[in-house]
Amino acid sequence: MKYFLLLWLCISYFFSGQVQAFTQAELAEFAKNTELKFAVKSNFTSATVQKSQVELILSNKSSQTLSAGAGNWALYFHAIRKQEGAEQHGLILQHVQGDLHSLSPGKNFKGLKPGEQLRLTFSPSSFMVSYSDWMPRAFITAKGLKPEIFANTDTEDFSRFVEAYTKPEQLQRFNNPSPDLYPVATSQSRFVANQQQLSAFKKPEQLSIVPSPQQISYQRGQTKLSADWVIYHSGRLTSEATYLQQQLQKISGLSLSLTTKAPAKNQPHIALGVKAVKDKAEGYQLVIDDKQISLSGNDNAGAFYAVQSLLALLPVEGERTVLPNLTITDWPRFGWRGLHYDMARNFHGKEVTLRMIDQLARYKLNKLHLHLTEDEGWRIEIPGLPELTQIGANRCFDLSERNCLLTQLGTGPFTSGNGNGYYSTADFIEILKYAAERHIEIIPEIDMPGHARAAVKAMQARYLTLKEQGKEAEATQYLLSDPQDQSKYMTVQYYNDNSINVCLPSTYAFVDKVIYELQQMYRQAGLKLSTFHMGGDETGAGSWTASPACAQLIATPDSGVAGVADLKPYFVAKVAQLAANRQLTLGGWEDGLMYDAKNPFNRQQFANENVYANVWDNIWEWGVGDRAHRLANAGYQVVLSHGTHLYFDHPYEVHPEERGYYWASRFTDVAKVFGYMPDHLYANADKTREGQVIENLEVLLGQELPGLEKPENILGIQGQIWTETIRTAEQLEQMLYPRLLALAERAWHKAKWEAEKPDTKARQQDWQRFGWTLTQKELPRLAEAGVALYLPPPGAVLQDGLLLANSAWPGLVIEYSEDQGQSWLPYTEAVKVSSNLLLRTKAKNGATSRVTQLD
Repeated sequence: MKYFLLLWLCISYFFSGQVQAFTQAELAEFAKNTELKFAVKSNFTSATVQKSQVELILSNKSSQTLSAGAGNWALYFHAIRKQEGAEQHGLILQHVQGDLHSLSPGKNFKGLKPGEQLRLTFSPSSFMVSYSDWMPRAFITAKGLKPEIFANTDTEDFSRFVEAYTKPEQLQRFNNPSPDLYPVATSQSRFVANQQQLSAFKKPEQLSIVPSPQQISYQRGQTKLSADWVIYHSGRLTSEATYLQQQLQKISGLSLSLTTKAPAKNQPHIALGVKAVKDKAEGYQLVIDDKQISLSGNDNAGAFYAVQSLLALLPVEGERTVLPNLTITDWPRFGWRGLHYDMARNFHGKEVTLRMIDQLARYKLNKLHLHLTEDEGWRIEIPGLPELTQIGANRCFDLSERNCLLTQLGTGPFTSGNGNGYYSTADFIEILKYAAERHIEIIPEIDMPGHARAAVKAMQARYLTLKEQGKEAEATQYLLSDPQDQSKYMTVQYYNDNSINVCLPSTYAFVDKVIYELQQMYRQAGLKLSTFHMGGDETGAGSWTASPACAQLIATPDSGVAGVADLKPYFVAKVAQLAANRQLTLGGWEDGLMYDAKNPFNRQQFANENVYANVWDNIWEWGVGDRAHRLANAGYQVVLSHGTHLYFDHPYEVHPEERGYYWASRFTDVAKVFGYMPDHLYANADKTREGQVIENLEVLLGQELPGLEKPENILGIQGQIWTETIRTAEQLEQMLYPRLLALAERAWHKAKWEAEKPDTKARQQDWQRFGWTLTQKELPRLAEAGVALYLPPPGAVLQDGLLLANSAWPGLVIEYSEDQGQSWLPYTEAVKVSSNLLLRTKAKNGATSRVTQLD
């Protein structure tokens, strides 16, 4: 009887799911050899199918059985869309946080034996048409064991874990109630589009400078630099002169001496000085004339930009010491010419940041807005708060989040995964100095009260640790969450716990501590922090509605808070005051400074001399494309940061292999960035998100759009690179370059074709000039700097067995392969080929586009 009872207990224990499903070796073998793949069944809906449909396919090619029994194991995967689905095959789908989902066995799961396959159908929150909507590094866990990554997903090669999209219902976003009007790019559609763009192309006589100077005139002859030249400079320009010396050495091999003494009469020299140039800040004049080159800046920045133009005139091949004789008088269109870089979603390291700063300087951009914090990561060391980087800078599999944040964005279960890391204080000080030497201001952003999950969780972990040590007062000093808060919300990134509690005094102690430490880093770099960016965007609706701390604040007389709707402006005013106490300009994303879609907060409530807004949300048919004017007219300074043209995390073209989000624009190629018109915002309204041509924006919206009453409040423009789908430095740079150059062109130079009704023919000719310079000079220069590049795939058709091919950018080489990429041949003219053909474009430096097939 005793043995029977023991046997019965063992059997019960097994079937209750408490027995260990795997050993570590078995779990590893299962993950190594089992394939986990994703597929889109259809984005199309109908009367019977209300939502898009996707699949998760699990093919057990291992020697292990995936065991039955609730609680035995759990599988985790990443997807940018929130997935929903009923229990299937006994497996239960759960959304964890953000992009992280889990699958676990319920009592009805029968197991998955070797050789068997499971297909599970889910409904995503929205359509999925890009392979990068799926994230790598799915993994499986079992109690007491370390997670194991499914080997076929441990890669940046989507083809290994995402099934190809080939049908209209997979390639297009929707069909109901109207069709998706953006066709997927094919070799044939590219060929037709390229043919139209290049039909009137004429090779320019001169390669231009990027960005284009305001005034340039060429004289006869050339000037040749040699080792006997010297660089003569005023004492205040020692940094700029040293930069010129170093760059000439790197580019041409010449080692020129620096001197502050006037050279002898016949001494060939480069003179670098400061003098008034059209009374324009950052303006310069460059004169090249035989044995003398004169670079004069209106200020130090102007002198630096004169240096950049001189370097841009050097040949990219052959003898790199010959310069054309010319005179350039130049100044910037805008004082704010910026790039926003999100390294908080995925961290890419200090070196790629320094390389980015080099390119910003090369193209005369002067602001680098660093998005240092997010839901998915805190990326800067703050002395006195080590938890921010110990926990907030690392993602791994730890459901308690006492050791790291929950894994997100394809990092996988280990802290060694892509996207983890942070800038130490020493790193950040180095970055500040490096940027300042290149006349670039670093603007730090600490995003709050939304988008703050990394900070919230790090401070929760700090609170728990100190509380366990009996240090209650110290534990609550910087706490960002109310433990009693029962508020319910879901953000657009699918978080329900990422809002800082704006009613806690400890929140403002935390903000002041962070601003103070940032200020100290700038001081250690020999600089002054002038601007603090508080983020403020996309705070989850419903935040603080069930917070006892907020209920108490609302009930407090004279708090200035009558209800939950007052809490966001209350928070901004408090942060603004903290910044004003330190004499800082306050920056924020537009929606962080508005009550609703139309009404900005009262500018007068903020103590800061200047408050500026990055205006980003301009989906035309949503009626929010007028916010730049509304904010500027209300007294805010505005940096144009529009999603439709200036978001560099969007695809270059409509194709599933193109990386990136596509919420603001179905694609953003270099020509679209080049064609952006900052002075005529409504004229940029070309198409709706669905692809409908916008003939008249006011007619589309049925309302009059506000004009710009205070143009002096438009500071300039800024490109944005968000990194949810960008895990590596190479991916980052391919998304940035060469779109960054088109941004620089528009930030510095106003083209003659810009108008309420732009001259499309003149714009096309200007684009062709720019494109030729891009391929012949700037892409090789970027490649020489070690920068990864994006190139557009070629267009091609097959007519009577002859290949006809072209490129979107004039001057790119086109190559084709008839042996599946084993060898490549240059395309120069119509040639007889087989139909089974691969194609790519190639730059002079050897960089290539992604490979495409001939349709």
